[in-house]
This record gives sequence, structure tokens and C-alpha cells, in this order.
Amino acid sequence: MSEFQQVVKEGAETVGRKIKRFFLMLLGVALIVGLLFVWVAGWSFSDGTRAGELIKVSKKGVVFKTYEGQINLGGFQGDSGSGITGNIWEFSTTDKEVYQKLQEMEGKKVKLHYEQRYKAMPWQGKTEYFVDEVNIIE
Repeated sequence: MSEFQQVVKEGAETVGRKIKRFFLMLLGVALIVGLLFVWVAGWSFSDGTRAGELIKVSKKGVVFKTYEGQINLGGFQGDSGSGITGNIWEFSTTDKEVYQKLQEMEGKKVKLHYEQRYKAMPWQGKTEYFVDEVNIIE
């Protein structure tokens, strides 16, 4: 092998190592950013209670099964274009025990304690409101 071919071969190996290192670093940064996003998205920035008539509760999802529900808060709200609609609040829960309690209370007046998160991951629920406690209103 000539000296020129040797230099070309060493140069190609050096460039290959640098490209490989660049993509590994890029992958590492993307992984860290993704994990940080998932971590921050799970933070709760608000919590409170809402009361109303429990309209429905269901287990939904094709890939990720989540527990979803709706309560009628009472009154009406303006809807752009179609007029006036009921004041419906949608929520999710990740707790199977809460879901089972909600199923028993369907059609009744309930008081729900919730936490509002920045973003719901697909395996957690469809809304940013997560109910963790349910009480029936007598």
C-alpha cells in the first residue's frame, strides 16, 4: 500500500470516528431532553375540587387504556358558532380504585379532587386534569 493510500485510509477512519462520536452525542442529548420533557410534563401546577353530576366514566384507548370521565358542572356556556351548550368538564384518572368508585356513582352528584398537570402522556390520560379522590354529595 502506498503512502498516499495509507494517509487516505487513516483520514477516512478519523472522519468516521468523528461522525460516529457526533451522532452518539446527538442521541445522548436527545435522550436527556426527552427525559426532562417527560419529567416536567408530569409536574402538577394546580389542584382543586369540582362538583357536579357525573355523566360518564369509561376506559378508553387503542394502545394505552386510560380512565376518562365527564361531569356536568351545571349552567351553560357559550359555544362559538353553535350557540349555548352545557358546562361539561372532562377529566382522567390513573387510579383503578378511583375509576371503580366513579362507576358506582354514575348519574349522582359528586365532588372530585384533581391535580392539573402541564401535559398528559398518552399512557396517562386524554386530559390534563387527573382526579385522585371522589366523594358523593348527599
